[in-house]
Amino acid sequence: MGAAVFLTILKLMVGLVTGSLGILAEAAHSGLDSAAAVTTFFAVRISDRPADTTHQYGHGKVENLSALAEMLMLLITCAWIIYEAFNRLTLRAAAVDPSLWAFLTMAVSIGTDLWRSKALGRAARKYKSQALEADALHFSTDIWSSCVVIIGLAFVKYGDLTGQKTIYVRSDALAALAVAAIITYVSLQLGGRAVQALLDSAPRGLAEQIAAAAARVDNVKRVARVRVRNVGAQLFADVRIEIARYLSFEESHAIATRVRDAIRDEIKANADVVVHTVPSVENEGLLERIQAVASTGHFAVHNITTHVTKAGIWVDLDLEVDPSSTFEHAHGMATELETQLRGKLGKVADINVHVEPRGGSLAKALEVNTQRRATYVERIEANRREIPHTHRCEDIALHETDGTVYASFHLPIDGDLTIAQVHSIAEEMENRLRLEFPELGRVVVHVEPYRGSSH
Repeated sequence: MGAAVFLTILKLMVGLVTGSLGILAEAAHSGLDSAAAVTTFFAVRISDRPADTTHQYGHGKVENLSALAEMLMLLITCAWIIYEAFNRLTLRAAAVDPSLWAFLTMAVSIGTDLWRSKALGRAARKYKSQALEADALHFSTDIWSSCVVIIGLAFVKYGDLTGQKTIYVRSDALAALAVAAIITYVSLQLGGRAVQALLDSAPRGLAEQIAAAAARVDNVKRVARVRVRNVGAQLFADVRIEIARYLSFEESHAIATRVRDAIRDEIKANADVVVHTVPSVENEGLLERIQAVASTGHFAVHNITTHVTKAGIWVDLDLEVDPSSTFEHAHGMATELETQLRGKLGKVADINVHVEPRGGSLAKALEVNTQRRATYVERIEANRREIPHTHRCEDIALHETDGTVYASFHLPIDGDLTIAQVHSIAEEMENRLRLEFPELGRVVVHVEPYRGSSH
């Protein structure tokens, strides 16, 4: 602001003394620089205020209004410069004195503009401020306009030295027109960007970039919509993603959080990102449809198996109910689940719902004694050796609770098998053990790729 006031006074004095329209045009330009600097100063201070009840997206658009006001002031200046320049070119040729002071004034102007354009440019990049960027660009163009004025004065000086003053005196007016053209071009560029920001125009390519980042997050089926806008230096993004219908609220929230973080990492900014999750039926498989129906009806199901015959789809699943529920109530829940599944799955041959009590409080368990454990471990390994593609069982755990034995162990399997083959091996291992040990309750076979550590 101080530099703008100083240059305005200096150029005005020298312009009046020398009669140079180019310098007077620059004085008017610097005068508007002063007004623009004051406007920018207050605009940046206001835009930095946090959001409130009446400005819930913050005050950032004040910067855009500031840039627009600066454009209008510059265009008014250009109109006066162009009017005066045409008068001097066509009606009257004003006397111009290209003295040393005129050249020194423009040299000082160039040095000052170079310093403040760089300072403002650094601040604009650091704070992502359109108002500061507008000022930086404005002052950088001042350098070129000052150079044009110097060239015009040089031609006038040449005319004085060669005795062709009448011809070359108009070079000053031509220089003023060139200054006006530069100011007009820069003004329209700044004004266009300010108007686009005020109209919430999305930065080019940013919506596609955000959509791509969101689509890469696991469990996102499709990015349905992306809306982006800038409010001053703050970026706001509204993203709608489609996810599987059966996912819980906690899972949906976790996916939305991962999408938000992925977007911020992609655009390298602490943007205000709102992610909406909506259920999707696109490319939904049979198992996902069953899980979605159960989730919508608040049924806790597991161990779902399906197959299809000419008669239609066959579904078997386990339904967890409260252990204190009556048999009649549990049967009613199973019937209701079956009815909902038949309404959603199309041609159904049969649905078998196995009702079992939901686990309640933690049951107390004891380690199986050493002698019995040795028998279990030996028979587990003996059965394992009869199944191809398996390797020695590890981390065998045996607990006894409520008269039944809980067994779990890790079973390394060759990693080049398909998941269907691996599942069949785990089932065969469990069935062999259940036939040999009827007292077994829950059997957990943790399958894992063979890494060569077991033998």
